[in-house]
Amino acid sequence: MREDMIRLTKAMIRIPSVNTTEGERKIGEFIEAYIKDIPYFIEHPDQVIVRELKDDPLHRRNVVAILIGEKENSGDTLLLHGHTDTVGLEGYGPLEEYAFDPDRLMEQMKNMKLPEEVEQDLISGDYLFGRGACDMKDGDAVFMGILKDACQHPEELKGNIVVSFNPVEENLHTGVIEATDILLELQKKYGLNYIMGINNDYICPLYPGDETKTIYTGMVGKLLPCFYIQGKETHVGQCFEGFDAALLAAGIVNKIHLNHKYSDGFEGEYAYPPSVLKMKDLKPWYNVQTVKEAFVYFNYFVHNASIDEITVKLKEAAEEVFVEALRTTHKEISKFTELSGEEFELPSYDCKVLTYEELYKMASVSQDFSSDRVEEILQEEMIKGTDKREIPIEIVRYLMNILKITSPTIVIYYAPPYCPHNTLKGESEKLIADIKTITEQVAKESGHEFRMMRFYPSLSDSSYLNIDDPVESVAYLVNNFPGFDTLFPLPLANIKKLSIPAVNFGGFGKDAHKWTERVNLPYTFEVLPKLIEKTIDFYLK
Repeated sequence: MREDMIRLTKAMIRIPSVNTTEGERKIGEFIEAYIKDIPYFIEHPDQVIVRELKDDPLHRRNVVAILIGEKENSGDTLLLHGHTDTVGLEGYGPLEEYAFDPDRLMEQMKNMKLPEEVEQDLISGDYLFGRGACDMKDGDAVFMGILKDACQHPEELKGNIVVSFNPVEENLHTGVIEATDILLELQKKYGLNYIMGINNDYICPLYPGDETKTIYTGMVGKLLPCFYIQGKETHVGQCFEGFDAALLAAGIVNKIHLNHKYSDGFEGEYAYPPSVLKMKDLKPWYNVQTVKEAFVYFNYFVHNASIDEITVKLKEAAEEVFVEALRTTHKEISKFTELSGEEFELPSYDCKVLTYEELYKMASVSQDFSSDRVEEILQEEMIKGTDKREIPIEIVRYLMNILKITSPTIVIYYAPPYCPHNTLKGESEKLIADIKTITEQVAKESGHEFRMMRFYPSLSDSSYLNIDDPVESVAYLVNNFPGFDTLFPLPLANIKKLSIPAVNFGGFGKDAHKWTERVNLPYTFEVLPKLIEKTIDFYLK
């Protein structure tokens, strides 16, 4: 199947399925046509489910198919799932026109000065370059080839294989979230017991020269904590009479960004610390007034901590920033007084740090409060096309106006996307021993070494197959996530019903999301298919 899978990968790379473009629809159509052309599905057309995303102007679709084993009447099922979109072409520069044509791209690269490792990989012939080559059209091609092969002999299977190809992974994971409806429908219709979900999202070296292949037995979670910051404005000619929101924003970034103290761990594995994704003031135009409002949000990876525990740490960080900013300002006033001979005094402020839930509860007892108005603001901002991370700012302003909060205040809330962490725990932990047995067999036959790690470190659609967070933790998130049901309508009940343990095998590549993105051909199209086939044999034959 090696050459067929490579041809299939190239064909899909040539479909520019950049996230939020019509190419996402086209690649879905390509995969749909491929599956429907398999003789098994020509005979069983009702076992291919194609469903467009709800209210999607691009008409992107989930493509799901089920192969029903005929050896025994068993509900045991393996789910193979992958995403079909890619990131954009930033970084390709003069090579942009070739990014979706691997053969021409590699010919052009031969005439360029390249980083040494990239040049070696190109010359070796062992790598295929192009946007989506390793993230993750190679993985999709492997699943498609495996499905086609398995469909030739359904009588050999005592269980079932479900494949799910989903768009919109690179930002909001809408595809897999809506696909949970289909997975539940199949579960009910055929009495399925989902043993586990296998994702083929890319794996890569963990350090220079690393050739060991990593099997991930869980998925990192992700939160997007946002800080709305209200300072106290003043004219720059009286700069010591205010409290600059930009100073507070900078303090929060300095306190949290890449700080190991906020790195969450589980059984010796630690998530990368928070990274700032946006920081800005909220001045709509230029003037000589200091910054009254600012806004910051972070990517926050989660392995095991509850959302309330994380929020307490973030709230403490914001409180420390207030203290430090006041101390710094007092110090500079004192120094400038000595320098200039003028007398200045920093006004006294009642600084507050509130969670959104605390702010909402305080405002909701006011006679001026209207929950309908909160919903109206939400809808108005949606119609305007306001970024989903920033829509809650208007709600926060409304609540603070009701409470007449004019002093410096920081309000912490969560915004989309939220990715639950999905870890093999409890009964599902047995799968780790099973996978170890399978990889040991493949290692003996292929000569490749494998390691197992608990958490896939990049964000993954597999997060939406199961939720490890306790019910109380998820409820805390929802209460501090303004407009959760509108801005990120996550089907929590569906995910809880499915509770599918998730692992990631993946094609081996380098430089995902970079212009030098490439996939290793020998491993991805020879060893990886063997790994998946042995997994199918282990559970379903």
